[in-house]
Amino acid sequence: MPAETGDRRQHGDGTGDLDDATTAAAESGVPVTERGQASPEGDQAGPPVRHPYDPRAWALWQRPKRFIAFLFAMEAVGIAIMVVATMNSTNPGRTDWVRFAILAVGATAHIQLTQRQEERRRDRSRTFLIDLTAVWTFPAAVILPLSLTLSIIAIVRIQHWFIARRPAHNFVFSSVTHGVSVTLASLTFAAFGPHEWGRISGWETLGEFGALIVTGMVFEAVQIAYIGGILAIGSPKRPSMSTVLGNAADNLLEAITIGLGAVTAVLLLIMPPMVIVMAVVTVVFNRLAEIDQLQNDARTDPKTGVLNMRGWSESADRALGRTARSDDNLALLMIDLDHFKWINDTYGHPAGDDVLRDVARKLDEVTRPADVIGRFGGEEFLVLLPDIDETAAKLAAERVRSAIAELHIVTTDKRGSRVTISGRTASIGAALFPRHGESLEELLHASDAAVYVAKENGRNQVRFAQDVERPAPPPAVEG
Repeated sequence: MPAETGDRRQHGDGTGDLDDATTAAAESGVPVTERGQASPEGDQAGPPVRHPYDPRAWALWQRPKRFIAFLFAMEAVGIAIMVVATMNSTNPGRTDWVRFAILAVGATAHIQLTQRQEERRRDRSRTFLIDLTAVWTFPAAVILPLSLTLSIIAIVRIQHWFIARRPAHNFVFSSVTHGVSVTLASLTFAAFGPHEWGRISGWETLGEFGALIVTGMVFEAVQIAYIGGILAIGSPKRPSMSTVLGNAADNLLEAITIGLGAVTAVLLLIMPPMVIVMAVVTVVFNRLAEIDQLQNDARTDPKTGVLNMRGWSESADRALGRTARSDDNLALLMIDLDHFKWINDTYGHPAGDDVLRDVARKLDEVTRPADVIGRFGGEEFLVLLPDIDETAAKLAAERVRSAIAELHIVTTDKRGSRVTISGRTASIGAALFPRHGESLEELLHASDAAVYVAKENGRNQVRFAQDVERPAPPPAVEG
């Protein structure tokens, strides 16, 4: 799920703020100079000069009012929860301080050894980042007094401040989110009663395992509520599930990270020296996460978020191979947006990009999970429909056509004014396997030809490819 945090999700929407005050001032029309220097325009230059660290220059104030209200309300609630819980927590003992030191050293080693990787991952992240520091903060929530747990959060967040380079309001909100998540996770685990892992065995371990599962769910749910909420409210467009909650790979990475945190907690209680192994594991795992992100980027169209032609071809080839082996049917839809150049010429290319993104999002909504969606290039999309007959393919193509025609896309025109684009249509060409082709290339040619027929007959319609006449097999030779 999203954003710029220290344990997991981190809110990183890229807006300027305290650490990017020059950009913020440029966006708000406020000139920024060094402290003590006068504006070149003198007293008649217009708005007063703001130093980069002047709160009035922060880009936060350029965000929607509902965003600002949600941010401050959730921070106030979070801080209140942490203060009250800390006042009622137990005082740390000598063993707690030793465990605190081990986790602090492990977290610091992890952050410093993976700094470059984290910076690259953050630069490629468009909405939020799942980092791996839950390996250290989750066990703190489970085994340390709350005061020391929040100190671990502080150690992690202070180091991330110099790595993340995010706007200050994003960073503070993410830090509060981490603090609340470990606080509520700590209270949840404590509610299950005393935990003496060194003395339990047999079926008792299942109860402790269940307590860890529930605690991990609370740890995750709090961050979803905070980070997902701020992303949803701050989005200028209607947010999708993937932009607010993250995709399947994001959430799998987070679940694995929390699981590794639980393992760290067990090792810290049973065999503390083995925690050094987890430091090595997190460095390697961070590298694997970066490689996975690079592979995903290489297969994804950055403008729309669907597969690019390379990624789509790889997935479509596999689906076609399975279909051929099982003797099933398959359909290919080529979707060409009508008069797309008019949108760019009338409203500007950013508006055209918004149209492409909304069409891609709508395709994801009206197709099945097994269908393969990709961007062919320009204003064309491809949808491969496995395990489907001709009748169902016609219904699917019509559903796509009508869904696109019903879109109302909120965007901006060339002057930056808010506009809504609606009534846009698409011409769709469809081809069936093996009726119109036995290879992906043949199906692409057939569906492309069908698109031209749809356009020549008035656009905003679905046309199926012409049947292919195939030579009859040679007669069997009698011996």
